[in-house]
Amino acid sequence: MTRKTKRTIWISLAAFVLIVGGVAAFYFGSILNQLNGLQKEGDESPFAGIENVEKVNTPDPPKWEGTDTVNILVMGVDARGLAKGEVPRSDSMMVVSLDPLTKKINLFSILRDTYMNIDGYGKDRINTAITHGPNTAMKAASDLLGIPVQYYVYTDFQGFIKLVDAVGGVDFDVEKDMHYTSKADNNEYDIDLKKGYQHLDGNTALMYVRFRHDAMSDFARSERQREFLKAVAAKMQSTTTIAKLPSILEEVSPYVDTNLTLSDMWKLGGLGYQSSMNGSEQIPPMTMLKEERTAGGAQVLTVTNEEKLRQHIQDIIHPPAEPEDSSTVTEDKTASGDEPKSSEQPAQ
Repeated sequence: MTRKTKRTIWISLAAFVLIVGGVAAFYFGSILNQLNGLQKEGDESPFAGIENVEKVNTPDPPKWEGTDTVNILVMGVDARGLAKGEVPRSDSMMVVSLDPLTKKINLFSILRDTYMNIDGYGKDRINTAITHGPNTAMKAASDLLGIPVQYYVYTDFQGFIKLVDAVGGVDFDVEKDMHYTSKADNNEYDIDLKKGYQHLDGNTALMYVRFRHDAMSDFARSERQREFLKAVAAKMQSTTTIAKLPSILEEVSPYVDTNLTLSDMWKLGGLGYQSSMNGSEQIPPMTMLKEERTAGGAQVLTVTNEEKLRQHIQDIIHPPAEPEDSSTVTEDKTASGDEPKSSEQPAQ
């Protein structure tokens, strides 16, 4: 190999490294810029119009140290028809619980008509908590589930549509025909889906997760939302989607607000990629709720036993150790040559 040929090879390699480095710098720089834009401040915050958002009796959420279980409240709202600065009630509320040690994710969808004490505001449906600010909403979810909720992510219909479209849609099995029309919003959000495995884009995905006009109403809808969110999470973990992350963040950023810092997002992003879904559940579960009417005649859902519900959540996130099987121990001892000891005395 001549000196000129060697020189050409080294120049080519150097150019390749510089190009790759430049692309990587641009890629991560774009991600950083978009992630910074997710946390809204001042007039850009959807809660700018709420007086005293940080009330004295509504403390900041607990800090996440990175080693304990992290819980994130995800809220979707329907902001149609509201005045500027008005905060809508939560249309859907989910808590994503991620254990850094086991790398397992649990998903809890909270029924929006759950009637409970909203700290500082008296008894009301849990979906009203967000109208008093994100800290109040996190505190309400924390009180209901009995776990610390450190973060929130808030978006509206448009943010959901943009996210699904940005990841290229999701292939999903729609379990039945779904049809609903409403003149109240000029038929903009009518629902018309056919049963079967199909590709859902942002608009059709929104139809699927919003549908509740059947016998099980919100109970069935909360299950659909959990299943679809798991499908989106799986799509987000693909290498193709990760490569498109800067453009995905650019699409959804205007419609999302969160208290996650840039450092938190980096830690959670890496942790989420390494983790797998453990399970999902409706809260309160059917066995722990009852339908009641308020003094004003509104129909709500109440928890029959709050302590039992909180213990139920703990058993899901941190399953109790299974008792050792005595028969297995006996077999192991016999196999190793150790005879099991008898409690009977030898014959005299």
